[in-house]
Amino acid sequence: MSVVRTNAAAGMLGVSPNTLRSWERRFGFPRPRRTPGGHRQFDLAEIEALREAFEQTHNISSAVSIARERGEGPASPVRLRSAFSRFDEPRCDRVLEESLAVRSVERTVEEVLLPTVSSLGGSEAETGPEYGFAWRYATGWLAAIQRAAPPAHRDPGILIFDASEAGDLDALYVQALELCLRRAGLRTLALAVALSPERLARALRALDPAAVVLGGRRASMDALARVVFAARHRGESVRVLDYRGALPEASGSTVTRIGPGAMQARDALLAALDERPAASTGASATG
Repeated sequence: MSVVRTNAAAGMLGVSPNTLRSWERRFGFPRPRRTPGGHRQFDLAEIEALREAFEQTHNISSAVSIARERGEGPASPVRLRSAFSRFDEPRCDRVLEESLAVRSVERTVEEVLLPTVSSLGGSEAETGPEYGFAWRYATGWLAAIQRAAPPAHRDPGILIFDASEAGDLDALYVQALELCLRRAGLRTLALAVALSPERLARALRALDPAAVVLGGRRASMDALARVVFAARHRGESVRVLDYRGALPEASGSTVTRIGPGAMQARDALLAALDERPAASTGASATG
């Protein structure tokens, strides 16, 4: 069990050691242990639980009641946001590891990681360094999990064209979809949408995809049209899908929308490949 001494515990809570000792006397929480030398040692989980409850309530009496009831609490966007706000990478790791103990990888991404980053904003320029830290942490974490995905065991290939940029929330959603598809056993390749016609044709020949997914929202209509044309030129069986609004609402042709979440998009894509209706497939998008 991890423990911290009085000064460290007080620093985590943003109070003086005297204030922490007064809380101990008044509420009996957090309750320290004593070393043989008489020094207080606080349970790190209790301190973290109290810190998060105090952040939510701004009232120590209420915070103590909440912290006593739930301990540090389950892995949640609230706890992960707190770790991001403190630029505390080890604590981010711990929250996600705890989530993986009770959730699948896909649910951890969709229910904890992405909602937390989203709650911090949509770009570092607009929202500040906390979002930038969270975005960089999330993209690294997703990449590490993807490297551990099992080898593909299904025939269909999926080619994702990503029109997002570094720092975009859309980039994380594209990365999450690639992870979900790989973990579903599909051969999956993600490329930037801004390819020359020759490189685009080479990628399509190499993967021979059953479906092409458009993600991100920073491509020009010319670039998107070139991808759609090249994909459909390979055969009518190639499905072209729009993930999270890559195509504008009123752009002319019909491309099926999937999403908005990575798991929902994965299920819709699998259903499209099986040529059966999917409840998770959205209405057709004009694109």
